[in-house]
Amino acid sequence: MKGESHSALYRKYRPSSFKDVLGQDHIIDVLQKEIETKNIAHAYLFAGGRGTGKTTVARILAKEIGTTSKDLYEMDAASNRKIDDFRELNESVHTLPFDSEYKVYIIDEVHMLTKEAFNAFLKTLEEPPKHVIFILATTEIDKLPDTIVSRCQSYTFKQPTRSILTSSVSKVAKGEKVVLEKDAAELIAILAEGSFRDALGILQKVLSYSSDLSADKAGKKITRSEVELVTGAPRGELVSGLLTAISEGNLDEALRHIQETVEAGVDFVTFQKLLLDRVRAVMLLRNSSSIQKSIEEQFGKDDFTLLKKLSTEAESKVNSKTLLALLRAYTDTPHAYIKQLPLELAVISILGN
Repeated sequence: MKGESHSALYRKYRPSSFKDVLGQDHIIDVLQKEIETKNIAHAYLFAGGRGTGKTTVARILAKEIGTTSKDLYEMDAASNRKIDDFRELNESVHTLPFDSEYKVYIIDEVHMLTKEAFNAFLKTLEEPPKHVIFILATTEIDKLPDTIVSRCQSYTFKQPTRSILTSSVSKVAKGEKVVLEKDAAELIAILAEGSFRDALGILQKVLSYSSDLSADKAGKKITRSEVELVTGAPRGELVSGLLTAISEGNLDEALRHIQETVEAGVDFVTFQKLLLDRVRAVMLLRNSSSIQKSIEEQFGKDDFTLLKKLSTEAESKVNSKTLLALLRAYTDTPHAYIKQLPLELAVISILGN
C-alpha cells in the first residue's frame, strides 16, 4: 500500500452498479424505473455534499443506458468554466455518438461556471439533440441560476449516515484482508463527516501506516489507537475523562482534562465533536429505552458501558443545558483566539458555583 494515493481505495471500491450504491435509494429507485420505461430525461442535476456519490451515480447511469467510454465525456467546471469551453461543447453535441444510443456529458462542480458560460450553455440545455444527455453535479446548488435548475431533473444526494460509513469502511478493510475493530471504524466514520471519499481516504492512511509496520498485514487488526495516531484524533480516554468529570460535577478535573488535550496537540474541534457525540448518547439513553440498541451499535464495548452508566446516575450534570452549552462552545471554537477558551467557559458555566 505504501506510495499509493489516498484516493486509491475510493477508486478501487467505487460502486460499479446501482445495487452497490449505499444510502441513496430515493434516487436509485427512480433512475432504475426511468431506464426500465425508457423515460430518460435530457438533463439531470445531482446536488449534495462532497464524497456522496454524485459522479459515481452519473457514471453508472451512463453505463446503464448503454453509453460506452467513447461516448462519455466528463468535464470539471472548475477548470473548464469559460465561455469558449462551452462554445466548443455546444458544437460537439451535434455530432452523432460513435457506438451508443446516447452521448452523455457529465459536468462536475457546475456551479463554478462563469455567467457567460452559463448563458452559452443554456440554449443547448434547453433544446439538446435527442442523442445527448447532460448530467450536472454540484456541491452548491444555491449558486446555480434558476434557468439552469429549472431545465434539469434534480436529485439531492444525502450524506451517508454514520452507520453506513462504519459498515462501508469495515467492508473495504475486509477486502484488504485486515480487520477494522468496531470503535476504529466508528472513529473513521465520525472523522469523515458524511463523505464516502473522506472515509476511505482516512482508511487508506491507516492501512499504509499498518503496512509500514508489518510486511504481512493479512488478518491484522486495526485498533482505534492506530486511527487516533494516524489522524491526530484525540485519545478516547481524554474524551471519556472530560465527560466523566462533567457528569460528576468536578470542575477542577474537567479543566485538567481540557488542558491535557491541548498539550496533546490534537485537533480540538474533533475533540469537541467526539465529546458532543457522547453527551448526546447519554441524553438519548436516559430518555429513550427504544434507542439503546442503536447507540450500542455506534460505540465500542467500553465506551457504551460508560455511557450507559452515566445515563443512570441521578445526580449527573449531563443534561440538555450541558449539551446546549457544549454545542455553543463547539460553534465558537473555530473563531476563538485561544482555541480551548469557549470549552473552558462552557464547562465553568455548567459546573461553576
